[in-house]
Amino acid sequence: MTATAHRYIVRDHAILRGEPIIIGTRTPIRAIVELWRQGIAPEAIPQRLPHLTLAQVFDALSYYSDHQDEIHSYIAQNRIPDHLIDPKVTGSV
Repeated sequence: MTATAHRYIVRDHAILRGEPIIIGTRTPIRAIVELWRQGIAPEAIPQRLPHLTLAQVFDALSYYSDHQDEIHSYIAQNRIPDHLIDPKVTGSV
């Protein structure tokens, strides 16, 4: 496990190939960022991810602020192609 300059953010090459995660979890920073970018307030994210504290959420967003290109790259790599999403999910049924 490799520490970062952020208290709650680490990298562990055994988890998600070293993608930055919240320490003690398998939750990648990109998951928190994607919720926030969908318009969910940081204070509401622990309701969706109850294993996280508000401090962890804010640290993840701070990490994102310092490493936007990196996190955008992880988001792009993990995006589910539109043709693989069930039409019931997208509302195009």
